[in-house]
Amino acid sequence: MNIDKIPQSVGKDIEIKGWVYRKRDSKDMIFLVIRDAEGTVQTVVRKEHKDYARAEQVFVESSVIVRGTVQRDERSSTGYEILLKDLEIVCLGEPFPIGKDLSVEYLLDVRHLWLRSQRMNAMLKIRSTVFDAVHHYFRSKGFYEFHSPVFQATQCEGGSDLFEVKYFDDVIYLAQTWQLYAEAGIFSLEKIYTIAPSFRAEKSKTSRHLTEYWHAEMEMTWNTFKDIQDHGEALIKFIMKTVLEKHAKELEILERDVSKLQHAIDKPFVRMTYTNALKLLKEKCGMDVEWGKDLRTIEEEKLTTLFDVPIIVSNYPKIVKAFYMLEDPKDPRTVQGCDFLAPEGYGEIIGGSQREMNIDKIRERLVEMHENPDNYGMYLDTRRFGSVPHGGFGMGVERIVRWICGFENIKDAIPFPRTMQRRTP
Repeated sequence: MNIDKIPQSVGKDIEIKGWVYRKRDSKDMIFLVIRDAEGTVQTVVRKEHKDYARAEQVFVESSVIVRGTVQRDERSSTGYEILLKDLEIVCLGEPFPIGKDLSVEYLLDVRHLWLRSQRMNAMLKIRSTVFDAVHHYFRSKGFYEFHSPVFQATQCEGGSDLFEVKYFDDVIYLAQTWQLYAEAGIFSLEKIYTIAPSFRAEKSKTSRHLTEYWHAEMEMTWNTFKDIQDHGEALIKFIMKTVLEKHAKELEILERDVSKLQHAIDKPFVRMTYTNALKLLKEKCGMDVEWGKDLRTIEEEKLTTLFDVPIIVSNYPKIVKAFYMLEDPKDPRTVQGCDFLAPEGYGEIIGGSQREMNIDKIRERLVEMHENPDNYGMYLDTRRFGSVPHGGFGMGVERIVRWICGFENIKDAIPFPRTMQRRTP
């Protein structure tokens, strides 16, 4: 049985399979705290016990099987203890190389072992629930799951942040997004989503960038720009509600102030245009941003400290956004694109837009970006044959996990982070 079932087993004989989480020697007894995926429990091995010599042998993280009777013990941190009958060593192992007061870089070097810590265990459970919530949300709204290649012959976002891969006698790119393929899939299924890895060769050392990350994306037809924003808000609220319902214990381990997360469920998100965001930055933060410049990380962070819920910033200047975004008919200088910025300084977690339908405008934008339209034949075909109003967004899974968990750095929101400086373990 798992340790979380112990409260229902008082007075019963049980068997726990797990690892030694802590070991403390006293004069005539050894205290062992055993962990499994669901929690910890203490057992005491007294000197006269037949397995005392085994208890002396074990290290932290030795794998063991403990058999005994569950009893209440108010002195224990969990309120329960196992009155030991048998201690079986499965793998004695070696002295564990992780203790207290170790550097962040060292813990990243031994990430394969650090995953066993309570904090990483809590993150992994929350992360798993985020994935589950994304699937549940979209399926409940009638979306179909749709997959695209990781190897892609053309870029989508533009710029130089692409990973080139030798592909036999040619060069190909690792996917930045599924979007070009999604805009083909919607003309069959109308509403689609995916959760897949994306890759960006951004030479960034910030606390919110990874070179490999998981992308939850959606694309739909016959929608308005407001529909995209509404779905993004509803998805975040659903994720938050699901995590808070299932993971009170894990959030407590992470020392997360859940009242700050509850705001995202209870209150409507703040919606404003890029132009109004610049005015607010100037009035409230003393930051003068030239119209037409993209918001930098520091400006996004400052903006998010003004509200206790996410902000949806829309209608960015066309010049700073991707070629596929729809010009706003009310102001052709801007596009119907938006970014969702998480509060507390966590910044962008979702980027989305209504897509341009006019094939000539797409060609013009590609040329402006020094891209050859002939390389986008498949994408342009979707506009030639029965295009309709459509749009979508992408959510960085690690970014929302980082915000939920209250992590300072996004590297703590994924089991094995990949950054400019780190490609192992």
